[in-house]
Amino acid sequence: MFSRVFEPSDTAGQLVLTIVQSGHLLVSQGQELLEGLSLIGAPSFLKVQRKSDILLFRMIAKGESRMFRVQFEGSSREEALEECARAAYRLQEYLPISAHGSVTPTHTNPPPTAQEHGISTEETYNELPGVTQGSVSVRELAQSFLGQPGSSLPLAYCHSALPSQDLEPFLRLCLLDHSFPALVEEVENELKKLDQD
Repeated sequence: MFSRVFEPSDTAGQLVLTIVQSGHLLVSQGQELLEGLSLIGAPSFLKVQRKSDILLFRMIAKGESRMFRVQFEGSSREEALEECARAAYRLQEYLPISAHGSVTPTHTNPPPTAQEHGISTEETYNELPGVTQGSVSVRELAQSFLGQPGSSLPLAYCHSALPSQDLEPFLRLCLLDHSFPALVEEVENELKKLDQD
């Protein structure tokens, strides 16, 4: 059995577990991605168990099993338990989390909604220069994504659903994926085809 232990240090950096809104789990240390996986469809290949301040991940793919665990730390034991609970809560959006020794998933109470915090989920927008109003064709979308002058998008396309704090880990995941440059090239070629149609 092969095992590696990663510890936070001044030279290597802190270990960071990130759950990106796009449905990706990243474990990184400094500039290095240690684990990265999509949580979409995770119940079919991933089991997660929580014990105290530890999350144990077990992946099964192509008949092979692989495990890793993440132990949370904080300035106190209570803070470490709280961080672990927060991560488990976020993971439950994608798959059930079982408590150590139990076979049934644990569930935590959901956090208050935006309305309970007094935050409005509706936003009002003034008309912005260079922003198209109404519908737009696939060709116009392709032209805009290709950066052609004079093309603009409706307001609905001007805001990212991905929070800015999740963008960097997501980009790291993409850049560290050896097939990403080929995907970018394929997407660009398909956009050019759509522009010609």
